[in-house]
Amino acid sequence: MILNVSFVVLKVGMKHIIGYLSLLFFAAPVLAQDVYPNRPIRLIVGYTPGGATDIVARSLAVKLQETLGQPVIVENKSGASSNIASEFVARSAPDGYTLLLGTIANATNMTAYKNMGYDTMTDFVHITQTMTAPSVLAIHPSVPAKNLKEFLEYAKKNPGRIAFSSSGNGGSPHLAGELLKMRVGLDFIHVPYKGASPALADLLSGQVQMSFQTALSAIPHLKSGKLNVIAVASKKRMMAMPQIPTMSEAGLPDFEVSSWNGLMAPAKTPPAIVNLLYQATIKALSSNDVREKMEAQGAEPVGSTPDEFRAYVKSEIDKWALVITKSGAKFD
Repeated sequence: MILNVSFVVLKVGMKHIIGYLSLLFFAAPVLAQDVYPNRPIRLIVGYTPGGATDIVARSLAVKLQETLGQPVIVENKSGASSNIASEFVARSAPDGYTLLLGTIANATNMTAYKNMGYDTMTDFVHITQTMTAPSVLAIHPSVPAKNLKEFLEYAKKNPGRIAFSSSGNGGSPHLAGELLKMRVGLDFIHVPYKGASPALADLLSGQVQMSFQTALSAIPHLKSGKLNVIAVASKKRMMAMPQIPTMSEAGLPDFEVSSWNGLMAPAKTPPAIVNLLYQATIKALSSNDVREKMEAQGAEPVGSTPDEFRAYVKSEIDKWALVITKSGAKFD
């Protein structure tokens, strides 16, 4: 009788064990599928191929793919000052498979556009700022000034005679000029162009007297003597032109204007995925390949933490909101 009971208990127990093992067997593929990433990742860029943001995105994608073990595919969705791409990512699933390389436009657009379809602060997780490209203040050699102080003194003595070029209404060079006007109380004349090339061409010819340019655009003409670069609009001097003082050093404290980009994901992306992407991006930014490609664009890698990047984006939104509102700047 005891042997019969033991046999029944053993028989029932074996059913549970077999059932449990079966559950593990069938669950294993499901658990494996949950490991991130297990399929290609899309990195969305809001601009056309070949531009500075696109070049950074593609160099990052190569290194992220090496670290994450899955293809990282750059997709260009240009238009509406990157709003089309940004809204697309904001509305995507928060699973880490659709990312945005956001830019300064994600800060300025918050004020410039009433109906963007997304909010830069609430619809994204900010992973890390990838690069910064400080603007430089360049003047034509016909202006008798060797530094910022002399330039501003000349401008005060010649009201209405200083014009500045930009790549278009609402772009970083335009807003930089408006910020300078606000800070020094001078009414420089804004001359917008359809792109950076014609804006630089008319500065070189002397049709306009000043412009905020990228270091990449300015350095060759600084070396040839066709332009005078009198200050860099960043916290610290640039490695590419260490002899040029910052705006703060030149006498205008806290004057910073940089084109930047950074990695963003849809809001509610799991923290574990955000951290993995952050670590992988930091590794990518430390590679010589990525650094060299950024430096070739007049930019420098950053690699801030998610909290630091989020705070920076918020500060950019607030700063440019004040400039856009006070100046009445219009966007193309």
